[in-house]
Parts: sequence; C-alpha cells; structure tokens
Amino acid sequence: MNTFTDLTENFGTLYHPKSALIFYQTLSTHPDCYVESFDMDKHGNLINAHPLTVREANVLAKSLKIESDDKKPFLKSNGIIGSHILQIDPIHNGIVIWYSKAQCRDMFFVENLGVPNGKVNVPPMLWVANRNKLSVYALKTVSRPTEKTMLYHAPFFNVYSDGVVCMGTVDVRIKKTSSLEEFTTAWENYFFNSFFSHLMGGHNPIKGNAVSTWKKLINTNKPFPKDVLVKTNKTLKNILR
Repeated sequence: MNTFTDLTENFGTLYHPKSALIFYQTLSTHPDCYVESFDMDKHGNLINAHPLTVREANVLAKSLKIESDDKKPFLKSNGIIGSHILQIDPIHNGIVIWYSKAQCRDMFFVENLGVPNGKVNVPPMLWVANRNKLSVYALKTVSRPTEKTMLYHAPFFNVYSDGVVCMGTVDVRIKKTSSLEEFTTAWENYFFNSFFSHLMGGHNPIKGNAVSTWKKLINTNKPFPKDVLVKTNKTLKNILR
C-alpha cells in the first residue's frame, strides 16, 4: 500500500495563485490591447472574468515597482542649492567644491601633541572632495569666493602641502546615493571628528609653531589669527574643474 507524505510545510513561504491576466491584441496595422482579469478558485480554475480595473492596475504597478538605491541620483540637492556650493560634478566618484565661513568647531588631538580637545574657532575654508578623497584650503575672505580668491594652506595637522587630507584610520563611507547636503556634511564631520595628530612630510601650514597656535586658541573663543596663514600658489580658478 502506497503512503504519501505532505512535504509542503518544508517548502518555506508558499504563494497561492489568486488571479490571472490575459492580454488580447488586435491584428490590425495599429494594434490595440485589452487586458482581462480573472479570479482563481481554490483549484486554480479561472473564474469571474472582468476588465482590469484601475484599482487592480495600481496594485499590480506597486507590486512590480523595484526600489534600487543605485537608481537614486548622486549629489542631487534636497532643495535649493546653497550659495556655499561653488561647483558640482556628479560623474563617477563625483566632485564638489564648496566653502565654509569662519566657525566654531569641536577639535580632537592625539595625546602626545599636548593640545587639549575642545571648541575652537577655525578660519573660512575651501573644500574639494569626491567620494574617496578630501582636500582643504584656508581663506581670508569673509564673502563668497571668486575665481581670483587666493587660497591659503589649511592650518591643520594631517594635511599635505597640496591640500590633500590624510584621513588615517577614519572609515570614510560616502554612499553612491548621497544627496549634495549629505555629501558635504559627511566630509566636514569626517574631517573635524577625526584626531589631528601630526604634520605631513615636514609641511608646516602656518607661520610659527602649529602646536603652540592651537594651544592658545582651544577653548578661548578667540578668532583664528589670519595673519599666520601661508599663501599657496593657487587661486580658486586653479581648483575649479
């Protein structure tokens, strides 16, 4: 005597047929289409034939919609583009050039520098970044930079003479779907929330001693002394793509 075992409980999630669509098309030169919808009974038989309703079409469209992060536009602004944005190139890894005004930021230093962590005023800055690399410069102007605006070495540790920032062990993760605002905010946070540790390749970015300068400024609310900034051989025009 043959015995049968019900294995359906081992199949995982089961999807049962509920409806079916049949597409009809005329054979004329300019064919026309008609969609008929059928319900299905518990045996899988087609019943209740009727034209596809708007409600059913909307349900079908929703079920077929596939959200893909890769399709979200990279560096698209969430609204009106801020006046601090100077240039955007969304191709490949993307490049954004923007500036920030003089501001008070939290800064962190490695212990052997002897500079305490705390709040400090930093000068106006020019930022140049793609998804993988950041460069920073200092500015003396308080207004929006122009092509003729002179760039100064960023007066920070961890910055090479060409402006490129050494991010050290910081795990930089800029999403391919980042909006313009997410992109610029993320880079500024990565920069200021990392630990400043050393001068790069013997490059001293200011006139005088960098350690002493930051010691005098930290937690004092003093404005950053622009007279210690050192000129690069670049203007904003040299940076624009």
